[in-house]
Amino acid sequence: MSEEQTFEQMLEETFKQVHNGEVLDGEVIEVRPDEAILNIGYKYDGILTKREYSNDSDVDLTDVLHVGDTMTVKIMKVNDGDGQVVLTYKRLAAEKGNEKLREACETGEVLTAKVTQVLGGGLSVVVDEAKVFIPASLVSDTYERDLNKYKDQEIQFVITEFNPRRNRVIGNRKQLLIEEKMKRQKELFSKLNVGDVIDGVVKNITDFGAFIDLGGADGLLHISEMSWGRVDNPRDLFKVGQELKVLVKDIKDTKVALSLKFPETNPWIDAEEKFKPGSVVKGRIARMTDFGAFVELTPGVDALLHVSQISRDRIEKPSDVLSLGQEVTVKIVDLNAEDHKISLSMKSLEKENTFKAKEDETDEEPAVEESDAAPAVVDAAPAEEAVVEEAAAAEETEEPAEEPVAEEEAPAEEAEAAEETPAE
Repeated sequence: MSEEQTFEQMLEETFKQVHNGEVLDGEVIEVRPDEAILNIGYKYDGILTKREYSNDSDVDLTDVLHVGDTMTVKIMKVNDGDGQVVLTYKRLAAEKGNEKLREACETGEVLTAKVTQVLGGGLSVVVDEAKVFIPASLVSDTYERDLNKYKDQEIQFVITEFNPRRNRVIGNRKQLLIEEKMKRQKELFSKLNVGDVIDGVVKNITDFGAFIDLGGADGLLHISEMSWGRVDNPRDLFKVGQELKVLVKDIKDTKVALSLKFPETNPWIDAEEKFKPGSVVKGRIARMTDFGAFVELTPGVDALLHVSQISRDRIEKPSDVLSLGQEVTVKIVDLNAEDHKISLSMKSLEKENTFKAKEDETDEEPAVEESDAAPAVVDAAPAEEAVVEEAAAAEETEEPAEEPVAEEEAPAEEAEAAEETPAE
């Protein structure tokens, strides 16, 4: 009996004693997709499940472990009830990872890790099996509506809060982006001048303009500076991510005003030659107001057709007779190239057309009389004779008309006779 006990004791002594929480090295003797068996020098082999190997639920242990590999593990439980020793690798790695995170928080070291989860309020990354949470507000220097684009992406960040006891380890990516932006901004403004033409990328589009990333700062391309012509909606011209060459129009502190109205493309440069007063041109109705219509003569050159110059007839407002997009023929009345103003008239063309029509009618009348000339000459003599005869007849008829005058004289003579009779 004592010999048997001695043999058991000797057998026990051939195996080292292990304890919960102990860290030791083990050799992989068998690998399956969801678990691995390790020889840890104990009478029982250790079991390492994939859940205790990594936080990545998609990991296949046959891809990362092989028979004969040696690895350092930590004992979670010496006897799980089935005489097995439960091992963990990720918790031991997490402890080492937490130590790395603590040092990084103190020194400001920039870390790089893969995004393992996209959560409702931010991103979860893993550093040596230690989890770090990056709130949505600290993911970027601009508002990010959809964080799913970061899934499985490696990103850089710094640790701004480290409290593993409260399970609060906070990462900050925004800080790095702002620092990098400030660095690039400083470099940009050190060499940027008004009048420069530089490359940019459309970053955001609004109703009033577009923000262009200049590689260190954002510049505003206002809707009024997008074209020499009229622009109603910037989204009709540009798309986010589009590359552009832009003109630096103004710089105030860190604000940059941009333009696409390059001086060499100014349509008003040769306006005095193309739109001389008195010339007749065609244009398109671009917009209308109560006092007149603006006619686009060429992209970037709009001229005013005042309501009083639309027609010789009285018009209350331009929209009564004109419509947007309508092509019209107009006359240049006045030009002020310096102030970019041109006055037009359609009424003057109506007058000219009416005058020309009358001239044409006058020019056509002799041609008609030539064809009737012969009959007119033949009829002329009888017509004149008839007039002479009528005049003669009238004279004959007028002679008796003197008789009433004689009658008027008769009463006068009778009156004189009457006056003389009493005198006797």
